[in-house]
Amino acid sequence: MKSAFNSTYQTTIAGTVSCSGIGLHSGKQVNLSLFPAEADTGINFIRLDVEEEKSFVKASYQNVTGTTLGTTISNEFGVSVSTIEHLMAAFWGLGVDNVIVALDAAEVPIMDGSSEPFIFLLECAGLKTLSVRRDFIEVLKPITVKEGRSVATISPFDGFSLNIAIDYPNTVIPCQQASYDFGEQSFDSALGRARTFGFVSDVEKLKANGLARGGSLDNAIVISDTEILNEGGLRFVDEFVRHKALDCVGDYFLSGIRIRGAVTTNRPGHGINNKLLRALFANCNAWRLTSATTHTSKKPHRQLEAVF
Repeated sequence: MKSAFNSTYQTTIAGTVSCSGIGLHSGKQVNLSLFPAEADTGINFIRLDVEEEKSFVKASYQNVTGTTLGTTISNEFGVSVSTIEHLMAAFWGLGVDNVIVALDAAEVPIMDGSSEPFIFLLECAGLKTLSVRRDFIEVLKPITVKEGRSVATISPFDGFSLNIAIDYPNTVIPCQQASYDFGEQSFDSALGRARTFGFVSDVEKLKANGLARGGSLDNAIVISDTEILNEGGLRFVDEFVRHKALDCVGDYFLSGIRIRGAVTTNRPGHGINNKLLRALFANCNAWRLTSATTHTSKKPHRQLEAVF
């Protein structure tokens, strides 16, 4: 399926597709289906295992209620969906604007720990162009946020780019830095196959806290003090920073509409990714809504009103 990232018009998927997998943190089997959606509805999750009137959770930065080892969104009833970032990144990377995600558990399946299985799922569904023009969030001035040793800045840019650096106190993971201009690089080839990763030293503590119960060598890069334990090693020499960039892309798409801007971030995580969006949209002089073709400021349509 050809990406519609730069499409003038909004898109949805052409058909319904489904998959099953294990929740990274719950360890439970999850069934997930993707359905086409109308223009201006954005990305929406529906929990099939709760009462229908409480089941709807909109993919919005404002609904983020957890950022520990994944991004969790919740609605006003406390119904949540967690570990959404890899799926959200696939939507962004392949140019999907509107879709309904139905699942029968509280966590998106981890699959192989990357966005690649979701990219394949979307390619199976195909893409449908809608008759409503796509809008963008245009960044007008730099916004910077900090959280401990982490920092992120978003600045004006005609397109979307990401300059990212990571630094872990582990000899197996070197300091890594990478830059991506998605006007010139495709998400699926640059980031889509990069897997999540974790440390053997953290496993027992995480499981004691109800996390990583579904984690394995099949869905994550596992690192000891001295080596990578996965039999096949890494998919990329810099797979660690690529995956962190993938996470950023998925978290930033909780803006609800695609962003035109350049992000520079050091030691990113789900918490500071959400903090950057909140800071940007809290400053009405730092952004404006523009059309796909004119860059002309315009009144937010109903999708943006629903998000903000």
